[in-house]
Amino acid sequence: MPPHKLYDVVRACLFYAGYVLFTVFWGTLSVAVGWAMPPERRFEFIIGIWSRRVLDWLRLTCGVRVEVEGLEHVPSQACVVFAHHESTWETLFLQSLFRPQATLIKRELLWIPFFGWAFALNRPIAIDRGSPRRALRKLIEDGRSRLADGTSVVLFPEGTRMPPGEIGSFQPGGAALAIAGQAPVVVVAHNAGRHWPAHRLRKTPGVIQVRIGPPVATAGRNSKQVNAEARELMAALVKRLD
Repeated sequence: MPPHKLYDVVRACLFYAGYVLFTVFWGTLSVAVGWAMPPERRFEFIIGIWSRRVLDWLRLTCGVRVEVEGLEHVPSQACVVFAHHESTWETLFLQSLFRPQATLIKRELLWIPFFGWAFALNRPIAIDRGSPRRALRKLIEDGRSRLADGTSVVLFPEGTRMPPGEIGSFQPGGAALAIAGQAPVVVVAHNAGRHWPAHRLRKTPGVIQVRIGPPVATAGRNSKQVNAEARELMAALVKRLD
């Protein structure tokens, strides 16, 4: 292994050591005191502080930074966020970009000690992927409730991680939720997979670029139309990434 790659692996090991220790500490603290906080403050305390500190640690240990373009497109009202999915990084970063928020996750994540227990206090939309119809019904029912409360819903419309630069087909649930909840769709693209590749230890130093598109209107449209425009916009944003 070339020396610079070995150096990156050592830095990644240092990152994960701090990541695990801090998650155990913060998860324990959050479970102990988070339940007593009002919802908005609880989200900021449990998720906001945790995700920002982890990303700060990533920057210090691995040299991975971020550059964001399009913050003016983030609406003041609750929205449904369609985020490109190719890394673990975006699951952290999006927590600080849209708040308060409810994230669509597989229910198994809530079973993870410390992290899952703390995350459950923020009422994510946890679904059973083994039952697609029930999962779609829960997404729309719980998602409409969150949107009505002024909480944005963040999901990955492709449903799985994609190779860097590639875009998969969009599942209908996110668009159906946005239409049912009368909320705009905000598309977020990035190139995090180049610096935090999925299922790999090594992190590559550099700048992760994030591009946020203008909101996609949903009034008077069906889910196919919304998905088509959102996917076209995501493709255009991904193409603009270096």
